[in-house]
Amino acid sequence: MHIPDGYLSPQTCTVMYVAMLPVWATAVKKVKQALSTRYVPLMMIGAAFTFVIMMFNVPIPDGTTGHAVGGAILSIVLGPWAASICITIALAIQALLFGDGGIWAFGANCFNMAFILPFSAYYIYQLIAGKSELTSSRRWIGGLVGGYVGINLAALFAAFEFGLQPALFHTAGGTPLYCPYPLSKAIPAMAFAHLLVAGPVEAIVTALLVRFLQASDTALLDIAGSAQPMTGFSKLWWGIIGLIILSPLGLLAPGTAWGEWGLEEIKQLTGKTPAGMARLAEKWHAIFPDYGLPGFDKTFGQSAAVYILSAVIGVGITAGLTYLFAKYVAAKRNEPAEAEKGTISK
Repeated sequence: MHIPDGYLSPQTCTVMYVAMLPVWATAVKKVKQALSTRYVPLMMIGAAFTFVIMMFNVPIPDGTTGHAVGGAILSIVLGPWAASICITIALAIQALLFGDGGIWAFGANCFNMAFILPFSAYYIYQLIAGKSELTSSRRWIGGLVGGYVGINLAALFAAFEFGLQPALFHTAGGTPLYCPYPLSKAIPAMAFAHLLVAGPVEAIVTALLVRFLQASDTALLDIAGSAQPMTGFSKLWWGIIGLIILSPLGLLAPGTAWGEWGLEEIKQLTGKTPAGMARLAEKWHAIFPDYGLPGFDKTFGQSAAVYILSAVIGVGITAGLTYLFAKYVAAKRNEPAEAEKGTISK
């Protein structure tokens, strides 16, 4: 679902960035109000989880691939605003370091995966779970449905963003300048991949994790309102380590996700490269493109090792930036109190 640079016009990219600005601003404000010592490690784990889970590509019957995002479970545990921040940080690292998603298209990717997905999943979960007991089956059922609907809504928005490009931005002769696939192709393709495969994966992952938390530490399902003590986060960190070790399974799926083709692939598929796409796609060159290290042979063994190393680097930086964000917000939160204290002491 990551939109690469070149698929969206600069005008569309600008609109999507503008659309995300109030979301990011409100998210920072909401997290600042709710931030506690409980939130910091959970936000780090959440951001690390969404980074690594997106490395697990699963095959789609049409020859493309898809992946879960983890946005539903993050919104259930942290709330949608904190989840939005975590996913945004993960997407930023993926785009900047690994070329997974574009710099110009970053606003659009965040709108789809860090806004539409976590918020829709959260409210569907709340609708189904209601005020039921934390151990109620309504909780994991809400996660199942919320995860499935949330990722499909995100995919639908991405399909609209893809499909509107050839209608809005083309040459005088009608040749698309950016994404060459109209709505009639983009929507069915994205819907097929996510309704059939990526949606069930997101749903099952969410439901299983809710069930795990119900069995291990129900307080994590109500961190904003529960006074229950938490048992610690070591199991969650071990889970992240396990996902890192298993991440090369994402290399087994053949093909590329629909709409994430490079310039050569799009030329093979359509017979030409749209002019605007060629211009924007070359603006940023990732340090570790496609989660690889320059100079390494692409045999499976070496690719697996490099993929794990990329996961370690990505998870480490993502968790570290999330920690720095939490520290920054905590410092800003304490500034009024410090200022008041200084005034009183005078």
